[in-house]
Amino acid sequence: MNESFEDPRAAQSTVRRYERMVAHDEAAFFDLEEFEIIIDYYVTSAAFDKAQQACEVALSQYPFSTELLIDRAQISAMRGDYTEAERQISSVASLDPDNADVAVTRGIIATQRGDFEEAVRFFQAALAQNPDREDIHFNLGLAYQSWQKYKSAARHYKHSLRLHPDNETTVQELLNCLEASNRLPEHEDFFQRFTDDDPYSAIAWYNLGQYYYRLEKYEQAIAAFDYAIVIDADFYDAHHWLADTYVCQQQYQRAIAEFELSYPPNEPTDEALCNIGECYEKLREWELARQYYRKALDINPDMDEAWFGQGVLLQEQERPFEAIHFFRKAVELYGESGEYWSALGAAENQVGNVVSALEAYEKATEVAPDDATGWVSWSAILYEQGHYDEAIDLLSHAVELHPHEAHFHYMFCAYLLASGRLREAYQELETALSLNYEQHTLLFDYFPELEQQPALRRLIDQFRK
Repeated sequence: MNESFEDPRAAQSTVRRYERMVAHDEAAFFDLEEFEIIIDYYVTSAAFDKAQQACEVALSQYPFSTELLIDRAQISAMRGDYTEAERQISSVASLDPDNADVAVTRGIIATQRGDFEEAVRFFQAALAQNPDREDIHFNLGLAYQSWQKYKSAARHYKHSLRLHPDNETTVQELLNCLEASNRLPEHEDFFQRFTDDDPYSAIAWYNLGQYYYRLEKYEQAIAAFDYAIVIDADFYDAHHWLADTYVCQQQYQRAIAEFELSYPPNEPTDEALCNIGECYEKLREWELARQYYRKALDINPDMDEAWFGQGVLLQEQERPFEAIHFFRKAVELYGESGEYWSALGAAENQVGNVVSALEAYEKATEVAPDDATGWVSWSAILYEQGHYDEAIDLLSHAVELHPHEAHFHYMFCAYLLASGRLREAYQELETALSLNYEQHTLLFDYFPELEQQPALRRLIDQFRK
């Protein structure tokens, strides 16, 4: 499937016209190029079921289109139906054996299957026929990236961008590879070269802004996004990222103003409305935040972020009973978020639903085992109930994840003391004190009764000296 580099606003207009046709079961004519735009839009958004549906509608109008048959095979691969994808592309190959897209599609199937070496061979064969096709370089980048060969992936992403610099997906994947290989700072010249070559290119400034954003150089990112917007005032994605940059600087009013410009007039997106709601939440303007979260849900009732946001609002207002409903809805819609499960656990525990809280924290550690929050909170409940050994086992995971976080070691010390494991407790305390002596008061904030232990006081005093 060739990457589409059409004007994104024109593409969205075409997609909206197609979606109206489907929603109202109307007859509408789209030429082959428009169907390609629609299919590419859904594929780029990872909406593979919609992409397949659009492909079938297109094939009903253009049943002999090789491009559409190839699209269908590639979408089957992306949906994980490799056998069907192989069957479909073999059928195309029998009709047009010299078509480079046959090799590209087989490369995509191999990438999806995890056979990256074979994928690279197919893409390189296709590239030998068409050395200046940006989509082949892009797919080679994806194969190498999935293979964790980040330098090779970055080389092909950069080649793809030189051919067509206006593919945001390529920019994001290149930045991911440069971050993964710790080579991001040394690529400033690469991104600046596009603005030097064409100072009036909005997309060049936008890409430079993305680069600075990743480096957390927010002032430079703001300047770059501003340039993009000066050149193209309706560059909605630039407004969005400028807003995100302001959020990172905790400039929430400025962020709100930019989020309100990140969509066409009178056509707000659920994402923009949810982001505005979150900004108002940070400003502690609860009613405005609630209104925007609800507006987001009016557009998309299945937007888990908006359900979660409303739960956070209620929790911040000390209304945990009401918050539980919204947190449960969030995890129902997206159960792979450790943050959602931990928030649900906190609310359940706050209202005394200890069993439900423990279940939520256990789920949080299942879906996000590298996030210490679930382990710490789960262990705290068990500690409060007197299950010290179980609490110790759980908190040990948090300590392993963040060995330099002193407050975890202070908690660990308290659990060990409660369990009677004094030697280990004092070892943990020494570690905590050496990491951050000033935080030793946390030990008594968490567990006031420990302040009465003379041996503990003596050890702390020794470290003060």
